Amino acid sequence: MPHYYQHYSFDMWLTLIKSDPEFKIQRARFFHQKFNNTGLSVDDVAGVFRKVDLMCNAVNEKTGKNIDADEMYLMVISLINGDRLNIDDIDYPALHLQMEDLLFKYPPRMYADVTIDTLQHLKLKSGATFSLLSNTGYITGKTLRKVLALYELDTYFDFQLYSDEAGMSKPNPEFFKAMLNNIDICNGGKNIPLKNIIHVGDNPKNDVKPAEELGISSMLINSNQNSILSLLN
Repeated sequence: MPHYYQHYSFDMWLTLIKSDPEFKIQRARFFHQKFNNTGLSVDDVAGVFRKVDLMCNAVNEKTGKNIDADEMYLMVISLINGDRLNIDDIDYPALHLQMEDLLFKYPPRMYADVTIDTLQHLKLKSGATFSLLSNTGYITGKTLRKVLALYELDTYFDFQLYSDEAGMSKPNPEFFKAMLNNIDICNGGKNIPLKNIIHVGDNPKNDVKPAEELGISSMLINSNQNSILSLLN
């Protein structure tokens, strides 16, 4: 018999969903065409996206704060163009909508074929509450809510917490404490022992370590030999 918890918290990227590689290719082509006064190649533009992504992730993990999508996109444009483009001239709201449209042409995929069936089983058998605790990057929490709705995953979650909306990034313990506060609210103030709460993710530093430091149960999946099916063992 599997051990069921009273609350299941999930990371999103590389835990429940993964990117469609074509999205990043098409995004680089878009910026290559629209914001490329220095004549970089498409591969160079893609490299700038990777550089900014890695840098912002590292800064967010170190500070516990969050660098938002608009800042990240403007960094990319600035690095591509040097001093040959005034970023004051960028219509960011229009750019955000264009990137969201592109994302839904090449939407993220479920990480595994068994993901939805596993969530369904856990929800039915455990009677637990569910939540998401996710860092964001180029894709905002507002857009990720639409991604969940696309796959009807939103119906499983009692609440969703995103770093750009909270102004905090994992592994910041305050982000996990915000999750605990929301668990209390959605369970009507019922006292749930910390060990009856589990956080599931793919990142030892951002998911497992901070959860365990707060006394929450944790499970590492996908980046090791475990899959989401391990929750049913």
